[in-house]
Amino acid sequence: MLSFNRRTKIFIFKEPTNMRESYDGLFNKAKTVLRKDPFSGHLFLFINKRSSSCKCLYYDGTGLVIIAKRLEEGLFSRINPRYKREIVLTQAEFSLFLKVQI
Repeated sequence: MLSFNRRTKIFIFKEPTNMRESYDGLFNKAKTVLRKDPFSGHLFLFINKRSSSCKCLYYDGTGLVIIAKRLEEGLFSRINPRYKREIVLTQAEFSLFLKVQI
């Protein structure tokens, strides 16, 4: 069970991500591209090119956690990579994002 507090933000990495990347690769993208501290306790969301798979990187206070989901049907909502500002989801929006759209 994953639990967040009200201060937890969900940052979306807008560019398609290779789902073979693991802790170090996702950590590096959060730190260098998003310019956020991966140890902050915020969640970082990465989506593949086909929008059929996503990974989340989260620091729970003791170590990094990766949460992954691959859809068998449907796609995740598409993210516009040309949107200039950062995209931050609330916990409610994140829950809706993880739902499939058929």
